[in-house]
Amino acid sequence: MKPIRLLPLAATALLLMQSACRVDGEAPAAPPAATASPDAARELVARGEYLVRTTGCNDCHTVGYAEQQGEVDTSQWLTGSPLGYKGPWGTTYAPNLRLKLVDMDEAQWLDYSAALRTRPIMPDFSLRAMSQADRRAIFHFIKSLGPGGAPAPAYLPPGQDPPPPYFELVVPAAASAAIGTP
Repeated sequence: MKPIRLLPLAATALLLMQSACRVDGEAPAAPPAATASPDAARELVARGEYLVRTTGCNDCHTVGYAEQQGEVDTSQWLTGSPLGYKGPWGTTYAPNLRLKLVDMDEAQWLDYSAALRTRPIMPDFSLRAMSQADRRAIFHFIKSLGPGGAPAPAYLPPGQDPPPPYFELVVPAAASAAIGTP
């Protein structure tokens, strides 16, 4: 199987993706008080579901979500993907968030999500920009799903060819030089 080549958008995409690779310290926010009532807990989970649905989490973290126009049973949401994203950074995979959060408590998630720095193509800057209340709602929604699925494939460093399926970002030399990429 030949990789899909995304030449026309390469420079723009790489600029966006490089911003996800920065590492700088951001103080994590303090965790909010626990939810007081069952109604408030249901509202929090519903808000988290809304955010996951509308902010694109499922686009990468749920197999077939985009292809099925979002018509994937919630029981399959956020279980990761075997689709690789190959570029100058290596090959990354959208992890299974349900397994990632299984051993985290709310305070750990709030600290983790406030300081998250990943490799492309994850727009970690979007998660960090969310309010603590929104990140808290996402946490409670993911936890409400329970563990499910299997771990996604592990990151592959540059120079290693991933097994299909994968997208490949090919950066022309001129675009690479213009954005300061080797």
